[in-house]
Amino acid sequence: MIRLHVAHDLSAGTELLLNADQSRYLAAVMRRAVGDQILVFNGRDGEWRATLTEAGKRGARLRIEAIERTQAIGPDLELVVALVKRARLETIVEKAAELGARRVRPVITERTNADHTKVARLQAIATEAAEQTGRLDVPEILEPVKLERLVAGWEPGRRLVFCDEAGDAAPLLTALAGQAPGPWAILIGPEGGFSPAERARLRALDYAVPAALGPRILRADTAAISALTLWQAALGDWRG
Repeated sequence: MIRLHVAHDLSAGTELLLNADQSRYLAAVMRRAVGDQILVFNGRDGEWRATLTEAGKRGARLRIEAIERTQAIGPDLELVVALVKRARLETIVEKAAELGARRVRPVITERTNADHTKVARLQAIATEAAEQTGRLDVPEILEPVKLERLVAGWEPGRRLVFCDEAGDAAPLLTALAGQAPGPWAILIGPEGGFSPAERARLRALDYAVPAALGPRILRADTAAISALTLWQAALGDWRG
């Protein structure tokens, strides 16, 4: 069944008008008609079954029928990734949503080869991935920030996996052994790697856990997918 993320509050009997893109998607792309049912969620009220009551030039309208799943949220895991080329960054955001990251925070490092991105475009990619994977929430995509600023204002209590491919860090699963599952972040560097000064500063942080992702050099998108997968297996919701 088609799933859509909506901004509206959800409760039985509520009627809501979908936006133009969603209306066009249901009517023109998926060929849905009045009386068909879809699933909707907003990240707050769980997942609800809804009936299409209008599908015309004025847009699509839904009537909320019954709750299918109560609200649940995954681990508090943030992906911090250096800005890379657009296609790879979009892949990273899509896979981060699929792998359960709660938010994605682009950062600008000394060797970053880009200094801006279209956050709205990335948020749309994250939303679509959440709709397709059955998540009941959508990861938040934050505006890029310089790495030094991020570190200076780091959230107290959040641990950081620093994926250090240039040092003598332990393998990621070894580094996470015995760690508590609380709030975490994973930091993936740029294609040129972290500068020596950045590595030194990151290794000096008392909340940072340096870790390696194997014997091969990985592209940023592969590194992000690998690190998210291993973290979920060690501390996240893949443990059952």
